[in-house]
Amino acid sequence: MRSIWKGAISFGLVSIPVRVFGATENHSVSFRQVHAADGGRIRYRKVCELEDEEVSTSEITKAFEAADGTTVPLTDEDLSSLPLPTARTIEILAFVPADTIDPLQLDRSYYLGADGGGAAKPYVLLREALTRSEKVAVVKLALRGRETLGMLRVVDDALALHTMLWPDEIRSSAGVAPETDVAVRDAELDLADTLMDTLGDIDLDSLHDEYREAVEALVAAKLEGVEPAEAGGPPEAGGKVIDLMAALENSVRAAQESRGGDTGARGGEEAGDETGETGEGSGGEVKELRGAAAKKSGGGKAGAKGSGTGGRAAKKAASPAGKGSAGSKGAAEGKQAAAGGTSGGGRTAAKKTSAKKTTGEKAGGRTGSKAGSKAGGESGGRAGSRKSTAKKAEAEKAAPRKRARAG
Repeated sequence: MRSIWKGAISFGLVSIPVRVFGATENHSVSFRQVHAADGGRIRYRKVCELEDEEVSTSEITKAFEAADGTTVPLTDEDLSSLPLPTARTIEILAFVPADTIDPLQLDRSYYLGADGGGAAKPYVLLREALTRSEKVAVVKLALRGRETLGMLRVVDDALALHTMLWPDEIRSSAGVAPETDVAVRDAELDLADTLMDTLGDIDLDSLHDEYREAVEALVAAKLEGVEPAEAGGPPEAGGKVIDLMAALENSVRAAQESRGGDTGARGGEEAGDETGETGEGSGGEVKELRGAAAKKSGGGKAGAKGSGTGGRAAKKAASPAGKGSAGSKGAAEGKQAAAGGTSGGGRTAAKKTSAKKTTGEKAGGRTGSKAGSKAGGESGGRAGSRKSTAKKAEAEKAAPRKRARAG
């Protein structure tokens, strides 16, 4: 790279000779002006308005125009003799955290390279000091005919310089934001958060200038004498938003489709869990987005409360079912045991126990969560099974005595 400036960094009493290199390059498309009739180039010539004659570059000098229109000529010698301490020096003013500098002030970017072998040690010293302190240096220098502020920071293993605008060169934002009072609902904010999460991160290295590529393809087609490929129609112009929620939902769906749906599906499933819904595989669907957006409006609390209520209701439903099954099983088994049918009574008791258990599970499922219904059904089933076993044993003991009396 070719250096554009040479000077030294003033770090207290330490002087670090450096050279300045451009850190960026412009790849934007540039056009030439031509005569539409014959394609001749349009050129601008420097003409003296008093003599109406073209003048060469060597005959041109600088001048400052006063408020009344008077011009004051200034030569290069006049400007170089100004008492400017930053003419060839990058003067460090302070070290501050990077987040204290408004990005609006950043202008151009440059790399600073050590100029000569003796500059390597102080160059590395400043670089390591900036790295360890996690700060940037605010500097002042004269570059390209003007004095400017700058920021020094570490990029990889090099020092980078970002020129900055002066504070009075930053315009106020007054009058830019909407002046009317606008109310934004929590559901809209939640949907906006969902859209932001769906879009996720991006690899900046994968981005490219599609406009430049389209212009280059058009020029190549014209040089080859072929018809350029038809470009797609322009995107639909943004109109007045009628339903902001619908627009956000459509944006989330489009983002999910462009990203393969993985990110949106994960976000939808998490939102469904927090709202107390099962999701049933539809977490990534747009129809569930409104429910997901309501997660901060009490959906999670409602789901938890409903689950607790369902569990209590299931226990209540299972408890009387267990008691009733125990009483009915005891009566049925006593009658069948008296008739000598001990095995038949056991099968009847098992069937009734199973029926009561199923009833308890259904009651728990309708009134509460699956966990509550299962607990209620199993509780009633175990109680009925224990009482059935006791009745069966008593019936077996009583059967021989009754047959003896009958004999």
